[in-house]
Amino acid sequence: MKTINERLDEILPRITSPSFRENKGLGNEIGYHIFDYQPEHEMLIRNHVAFLKERINKDSSNQRITEFDLYEVVLEILDGKGYLQKNFQMEQKKDSQHVLNATRKALRLTLNNDLVIKYIAERVEQNDIIFITGIGKVFPIIRSHVILNNLYKAVGQIPVVLFFPGRYDGQELQLFGEIKDDNYYRAFQLVDY
Repeated sequence: MKTINERLDEILPRITSPSFRENKGLGNEIGYHIFDYQPEHEMLIRNHVAFLKERINKDSSNQRITEFDLYEVVLEILDGKGYLQKNFQMEQKKDSQHVLNATRKALRLTLNNDLVIKYIAERVEQNDIIFITGIGKVFPIIRSHVILNNLYKAVGQIPVVLFFPGRYDGQELQLFGEIKDDNYYRAFQLVDY
């Protein structure tokens, strides 16, 4: 079994190989990949994502990493609509479940006009690689399988890498190794163990 550092070292050559963008070896299926990791490695992952973005965005003219921290995306959307302060006030008067439901409704999650998906789609270009981070921070507002299921309609063949604090066995996502998400079969392990 590889260490976390050995697995992280394999990301750069993997995402810069021509076959990664062309989806070769995947039956030309959707280029969705998951890099799962133990939650205690979160800070290491954040640092490595920053390193990868800096390295590729500085050194490459034909490829760019665009990162979307889902937690930051949700905060920006809510703030832009004037809902963020209202959520804080609502939480003082009502319970967290009420705020959670109101937030999901405000974001229009899983609907055709899902604001998180729209936010991502408006900020990517064809030569990008999309990095999705912040899954653990945004739980339970957004579930990872919901993003993966709905993102394809908006970004097409742009490769996506989801950094997932938990376990992905090729069929099932388990956030923090504890919370079962719905099954998701279309993503591939970015780097094996």
